[in-house]
Amino acid sequence: MEITQDQINTLTDKARRIRIDILKMLAGCGSGHTGGSLSAADIVTALYFYTMKYDPKKPKAKDRDYFILSKGHAAPLLYTVLAHAGYLEQAELCTLRKLGSRLQGHPDSKCLPGVEISTGSLGQGLSVANGIALAHKIDKLPNRVYALLGDGELQEGQVWEAAMTAAHYKLDNLCAIIDNNGLQIDGRVENVKNVEPIVDKWRAFGWEVIDIDGHDMKKIVNALNTAETVKGKPTAIVCRTVKGKGSSVFEGKVQFHGTTPNKEELEIALRELEEATCRS
Repeated sequence: MEITQDQINTLTDKARRIRIDILKMLAGCGSGHTGGSLSAADIVTALYFYTMKYDPKKPKAKDRDYFILSKGHAAPLLYTVLAHAGYLEQAELCTLRKLGSRLQGHPDSKCLPGVEISTGSLGQGLSVANGIALAHKIDKLPNRVYALLGDGELQEGQVWEAAMTAAHYKLDNLCAIIDNNGLQIDGRVENVKNVEPIVDKWRAFGWEVIDIDGHDMKKIVNALNTAETVKGKPTAIVCRTVKGKGSSVFEGKVQFHGTTPNKEELEIALRELEEATCRS
């Protein structure tokens, strides 16, 4: 069924509110990753509030879909989405990176329901997603597995070993999503170690590839719908995104990869995000 404009508007507003909560959480903590959390907000919103099957009251339900945050430094995004999805109370978001908190700097599956694996060391998430997807294939289960990777993460050799493995085993229940925002901690991805042409590489490794604007909610949803129809091979969705999307304070600025907003920056960003509601 084709998504309606009302559904698109609802998802877009949800992503906006998730960005607001991410920024408040990061500013309150004074530590964490702003840019990559904001760039992938539309993608993860579409996954949790349109595509994926899960029950926050039964986080280990056998029929659930799996989300693997391979770019684990975007933990603030995952925590905020899990709060909006009902896995934890909104008030817990203010405990990010505090002593004793379940919301550590990188996701810990032993601490928080809804976190499928502990991530942080880049390049490993797709391999784990392969294992889960292959197990479901062997057991003839309909569960789908989604793995979110950063474009800088594609510099890790293990990613391409996993890409070959997924194609070899025809894991059509697996979807890799690349947050292609062009920046990593040391600068532009193309200057640190160029990973382009990303689309051609995934295709050469035997994947179905969909190349989209990663901030266009309708295109994201349509790509996820298309991925479910692909048979005999895994799907990669290359999302062209903007680091720090949502506010002029952060957009396209590499310094906000791992830096949080100060009070003045937060006020500007929240005002811009609130004004975005009025325009929509």
